[in-house]
Order: sequence, then C-alpha cells, then structure tokens
Amino acid sequence: MTEILTNRGLEVETDKEVIQVLGKQLLDLGFVKETYIKAVLEREAILPTGLRTGVVNVAIPHTDVTHVNQTAVSITTLKKPIKFHLMEDPAQEINVDIVFLLAVKQPEEQVQLLKNLIGIFQNKELLERIANEKDGESLNQILNSALAFA
Repeated sequence: MTEILTNRGLEVETDKEVIQVLGKQLLDLGFVKETYIKAVLEREAILPTGLRTGVVNVAIPHTDVTHVNQTAVSITTLKKPIKFHLMEDPAQEINVDIVFLLAVKQPEEQVQLLKNLIGIFQNKELLERIANEKDGESLNQILNSALAFA
C-alpha cells in the first residue's frame, strides 16, 4: 500500500528547498533512508523532472529504490510557483505549481505509480482541482482516489 502525504500552499523559494522539506517529512516518518534527500537532489541535477501539462505544471523528483524503506508519495501544492528544469529539455526551466516527491521501494510499484500520475497529468480538470483545493481532507481524498493502487 502506498502512503500518500499531502501538503497545501507550501512556501519555498527553490526546487532544492521543496525537495528538502518534503524529503524530511518522508525521513521523519521512516519512509526513506538518511541518504534519500541527497540522492534525489543529485538525480534532479542530472535528470530533471519538471513537466509541462498545459495547465498546471508539475515536477516528480525521485531516486533509486535503494534509498527507500517503504513506498510513499509526498505531494504539495505551492503558495507560489518555483522553477524546475524541464525533463525533456534540461536547459529550460518552467514554473511548477505541484510537486510529487516519489519514494518507491519496489521497481514494479514505480510502473503503476507513474501510470497513475500520467493519468492525473493528462486530466486537466483534475490537475486544476488538486492545485486549487483549499481543504486538506478533500485534497487527501482526491489524491488517494487518483493514485489508488495496492
């Protein structure tokens, strides 16, 4: 079972800062190892994860399974967009509104999780609902439903 942690209106200045804040949340709850945050930052520097969706831009920073104790996703909407480098063109930056920090323990879980995420990213209405949802409980329900898998 994938644990989904949600945050709303996080106020950060950089992609590194959002990874550190969400990564610390995962670390404090025991989902990831001490090496996780550094590994995500290193991977993001080489293989960036910013994605244009056409409506609400997202980023999906992650790293290798060796840094993970238990599968979890920490998701946050941002108080104001922050810059991430584009996945398809690392020289370009985009303003990102939602960050999905992935901590995947089993490689086969990653495939299903990415399929579910792509489904969210292709559903402009759903993505806007996630970005604009003010109620924490409603946001949890939306995301748990959209990302549900064993």
